[in-house]
Amino acid sequence: MTIQDSETKTNTQNPLERAVVGGGCFWCTESVFRAVRGVKAVTSGYAGGARANPTYEQICSGATGHAEVIAIDFDPNQISFERILDIFFATHDPTTLNRQGNDMGTQYRSVIFYLDDAQQQKAVAKIEQLKKEGIKAVTEVSPAPEFYPAETYHQNYYAKNPEQGYCSFMIPPKLSKLKQYFADDLI
Repeated sequence: MTIQDSETKTNTQNPLERAVVGGGCFWCTESVFRAVRGVKAVTSGYAGGARANPTYEQICSGATGHAEVIAIDFDPNQISFERILDIFFATHDPTTLNRQGNDMGTQYRSVIFYLDDAQQQKAVAKIEQLKKEGIKAVTEVSPAPEFYPAETYHQNYYAKNPEQGYCSFMIPPKLSKLKQYFADDLI
């Protein structure tokens, strides 16, 4: 399925929009955005590489060129793309190339795959703003490629496995930042 597919825009009275971002492990970014008001669905997946229908094992090899990403379907009447970017940048480290914590490799790169010119402009403007604030963001901004949903067991992983070692160590600090800085945006 392409990221541009309009399956999220079936309700013409209140169409949803989509954002696609990668900020390291998709279990982390997915858990953050599942808690945000106006986000209607979050799908963990892969994008940005050359291999069609990649598997998690192939992604982990680093040889596919894909990043772990999430597709966020959101109601623009409840949350803006800019606010999604604010949350995205506050809950991962955009200054480390191909790395988030102990996760290393191009599959963990900080990336925004834009779906239209407006998203591109907003993403570039946000990165410029961060750089003016002294944050040396290395986040990639690229046109939306093919999006491949991850395997079923990755979907909503943290909610299903909160005691799993990686989840219990990596995700709570991100959720704490979300609660601290974006309390008004939570469900």
